[in-house]
Amino acid sequence: MLDTILFPLEWFVATIMVGFHKAFTFLGLPEDNGWTWALSIVGLVIVLRILLIPLFVKQIKSSRRLQLIQPEMQKIQAKYKGKKDQESRQKMTEETMELYKRTGTNPFGSCLPILLQSPFFFALFRVLHGLPQMADGRKDPIGPLTKQLAGQAENSTLFGAQLSSTFLNSHGAAAKIVTMVLIVLMSLTTFTTQRQLMTKNMPASALDNPMAKQQKYIMYLMPLIFFITGPNFPIGVLIYWLVTNLWSMGQQFYVIRRMPAPGSAAEKALEERNRAKGKITKKLTVPGLGARDEDEPTAEAKPSGTPGRSNSGGQQAGKGGGQRVQPKRNSQRRKR
Repeated sequence: MLDTILFPLEWFVATIMVGFHKAFTFLGLPEDNGWTWALSIVGLVIVLRILLIPLFVKQIKSSRRLQLIQPEMQKIQAKYKGKKDQESRQKMTEETMELYKRTGTNPFGSCLPILLQSPFFFALFRVLHGLPQMADGRKDPIGPLTKQLAGQAENSTLFGAQLSSTFLNSHGAAAKIVTMVLIVLMSLTTFTTQRQLMTKNMPASALDNPMAKQQKYIMYLMPLIFFITGPNFPIGVLIYWLVTNLWSMGQQFYVIRRMPAPGSAAEKALEERNRAKGKITKKLTVPGLGARDEDEPTAEAKPSGTPGRSNSGGQQAGKGGGQRVQPKRNSQRRKR
């Protein structure tokens, strides 16, 4: 059953890897070199993340809406605080769902990119784990990943370690060292990405709620999980994971800088940069709530004067900065 579900994804992964391998070979890299296959895995990550950009945009919008409705969520939670009967729980759930519906918020929208990328991760794991069997003919080729190419990928080395080697099944010191370095880098990038999100893109009011505390626990727990599970993964999978983390960290840095969460330290920094450029922050409307932040020219950049207001000298301030009002002819006086 699992083979039937994952085979199309394995075929996609193998096709992308072989395509990049041919491209790098055409550019002059040796076809049996570990760097050629490692760069092919990097190309696979880039293709997947580009395909996931529309979902990432939805994730950002969903996260921002969740930040905006936090005050309303806290009001609902305070309303039913201490009430543990079934009726109160049901009413709190109904009001919460009504708030999501009224504001157009999807609480699961921020998880879509991760959920959709996970099957490709397992597909790559199965492809790399099956390289020895495909090279020996014990397993059928996957798409363009023929027996010959599988043998090249299996025998290629990166710093003396095969891409299909894991920390536990390797006998040489090279594979163990490369594996541990990748696990440490993967843990550091995960921690940095999560810390960047919490310290720069979360408002002070959101740092005290249970969700923020849960994210803080995850920030310290994920590196520990990687140290426990990392030795079981092939080096090629660890490369995929590390490149994915680097992409996520850079993408998140760009989003935090350009579209920060309301009330966060990043939003204050954006407002300061906009003021320096002659811009101010315009409120972004969320259905059912007030809201926040886009750019428009400041009052300093707008024309001076108040439209429609004339002074004693017969001048009227308008878009032209104060033009003199021309006197009208009195035709009735001339007729007399």
